[in-house]
Amino acid sequence: MMKKLSKLFLTVGLVSTLAACGNGASSSSSAAAETENKGWPEELTLVQMPNENNPNAASMHTSLREHLSEELGIEVKEFEGGSYAVGIEALASGNLDIMLASPMSYYQADKKAGAELLVTPQVEGLEYYTAFITQKDNEEINNMEDLKGKNFAFVNAASSSGYLYPKGTLVQEFDLDPDLVEQSGYFFENVTFSESHPNSAMGVKMGDYDAAAVAQGQLDSMIEAGTIKEDEFKTIGRTDDIPDASYIVREDLPEDFKEALRDAFVSFDDEKYFEAVHNDPNARFVATEQDYYDPTIEMLDAINALEEETK
Repeated sequence: MMKKLSKLFLTVGLVSTLAACGNGASSSSSAAAETENKGWPEELTLVQMPNENNPNAASMHTSLREHLSEELGIEVKEFEGGSYAVGIEALASGNLDIMLASPMSYYQADKKAGAELLVTPQVEGLEYYTAFITQKDNEEINNMEDLKGKNFAFVNAASSSGYLYPKGTLVQEFDLDPDLVEQSGYFFENVTFSESHPNSAMGVKMGDYDAAAVAQGQLDSMIEAGTIKEDEFKTIGRTDDIPDASYIVREDLPEDFKEALRDAFVSFDDEKYFEAVHNDPNARFVATEQDYYDPTIEMLDAINALEEETK
């Protein structure tokens, strides 16, 4: 799920645009009258947030936006974001209607703004998890227990796959104090936050870190691109599967509108989009059960992540 999270959410101009647009008047008076009769918003604001599962999404979202607009009969405005925190604030203020969310950001958005899980991309056969890696020829590290006393790299404190899940795995497997995991000399000799999965992988390759937690999908992408070689590393452990990022929606929108919005996502079948964004032309959006993130929320609670993030 989950990553470029330390970047600013949007440029100042875009934040101003979000603040100004909210659910403002549509350029078409006839469309405005029709949506007003339904009690629907006259326009929809959607932000595509960082998604570790699909880091190469880039510019393919136009077709999705146009499809949603056509199906709903209203204007859909779309922006690119870089931080979940400001997206959550915009959701709470009513200046944002939909955003792509990791488990943690969904939890925060639900507590602060009232959010509802909408749809999740379903890719057949995809397993999304984080691998614990070290150099192939590192004879001192052959299993998870061997990580004790070593220099280790997480990605970013807001990253699900680069921090929260691997930390939870360590806490649960070795009965560690979650408040001390990052403290030098407790379990690891030193802990570093590399700020990206590629940085962590390259740090292990160059010997800057003895081991690191890196999303398997990111490793596969780097191997495919020729940035690293598969035989340079060995995997000594892994996390449980991590649920994919999901689109979430403000729960105070009309129920029939949310249902129509969900149906619009589900009916979207542009194979070029899904090939580019999810590496599978047969992938599709599916309606998300509201308990989809429950196991992740429980894990986050076990490592005190929820308490820290909601203070």
